Amino acid sequence: MNLYLFFIASLLLNLTPGNDMLYVASRSVSQGVKAGIVSATGIFVGCFVHILAAVLGLSIIISKSAYLFQLIKFAGAGYLIYLGIKALLSKSAVNTTDEKPAKANYLKLFKQGIVTNALNPKVAIFFLSFLPQFIDPASPFFKFQLFTLGIWFAAQGTLVLIIVACILGKTKDFFKNNPKVWMVQERITGFILIGLGIKIALASKK
Repeated sequence: MNLYLFFIASLLLNLTPGNDMLYVASRSVSQGVKAGIVSATGIFVGCFVHILAAVLGLSIIISKSAYLFQLIKFAGAGYLIYLGIKALLSKSAVNTTDEKPAKANYLKLFKQGIVTNALNPKVAIFFLSFLPQFIDPASPFFKFQLFTLGIWFAAQGTLVLIIVACILGKTKDFFKNNPKVWMVQERITGFILIGLGIKIALASKK
C-alpha cells in the first residue's frame, strides 16, 4: 500500500469543502458546537455503509446500475431538500426571554447525519474509485486493506468536520443575541440544505 501518498491525498480531499462540510457548518452555526459534532459523528457512521459496500462489492452494482444509482440519489436529495424546507418554514428558535432555551435533539441530528451520508451514492462511487488506487488488488488481504483505508479516510474526515464544528459553532451565541440575524441564518441554512439536495439530484456517476 502507498500509505504516505494515501495519507496526503486523503487529507487534501477531506480539507476540500464538500456536502458533508457544508452540512456540518450549517448545523454548527444554527445549533452550536455540540450539534455540529453530533452531525459529524452521524456522517462518520454513515460512511460505514459505503465502506462495507465497497468491501462487499455492492458499490460496483450501484456504479453499473443506472436505476439503482438514480433511486438512491433521489432519496438522499429528497431528504436534504426536506430538511431545508423544514428550516425555511420553521419559526425562530431564539428565546429572547430569560428562560432556558430548548435543547437540540442530538439523537435526531445524529440520525440525520447518518441518512444524509448513507443516501449519497456519490460517496459510494468515490470509495470504490479512490481507495483501490492505493491497494494491491492481488493481495490476499485486499478487502482488509480496503476496509482499513476506508476507516482511516472516514475518521480523518470526521476530525476535520469536528474542527469546523468547533470553530463555527462559537458563532451561535452571536446569532442568539441577534434574533433578526438568527432568522436570516436559519433561512440561509435552509437554502444550503436545499442546494445540497439539488446538487446531489443533478449529480451523475462520472
